[in-house]
Amino acid sequence: MQDAKALVAILRGIQPHEASEHVGALIEEGFRYIEIPLNSPEWMKSIPEMVVKYGEKAVIGAGTVLKVEQVDFLAEAGAKLVVTPNTNPAVIRRAVDAGMLVCAGCATVTEAFSALDAGAQWLKIFPSAAFGPAYIAALKAVLPPEIPVLAVGGVTPENLGEYLKAGCAGAGLGSDLYRAGQGVEVTRAQARRFMAAFVSFSPSP
Repeated sequence: MQDAKALVAILRGIQPHEASEHVGALIEEGFRYIEIPLNSPEWMKSIPEMVVKYGEKAVIGAGTVLKVEQVDFLAEAGAKLVVTPNTNPAVIRRAVDAGMLVCAGCATVTEAFSALDAGAQWLKIFPSAAFGPAYIAALKAVLPPEIPVLAVGGVTPENLGEYLKAGCAGAGLGSDLYRAGQGVEVTRAQARRFMAAFVSFSPSP
């Protein structure tokens, strides 16, 4: 399961006891990529549990992956997605060798090509809000056109279309989708707003 265009839900700070309800709601609203960052409480419990419960319906994995040892744990747990905040060739290679989808964080052309050389299949431009859509469009001009680029950091339902217009295949959605402690209905409502903006976007001919 690997789409050319996608939204990745980032559930930073989610607790194991509430993860199932939120992940279930996101899947119901059309999300197929779910990321639980490794600076969330008890991620070693929540991620394997979500893989078991929802692994047939969505690509479940982790964000803020920094170490090879973390990749090994995730692979053993059956996670299929690794999202990094940086470009660490050793982490990327280990995850790719384990058959996982890697979305590597980068900000420059040099970092982007280093990630691709290590085997990353997707790139995320972070923090996108600091660079803006015009920067990403310029970056896309020198990257292989078949490589999906996601905007991450500061993406909202209101500006998602601008990043898609700049050539992004999608986005990673953090605090504008989920904030630690919020109710599941808030998550569902935000998921609907993002999905509506995503589905309704059509590039100019």
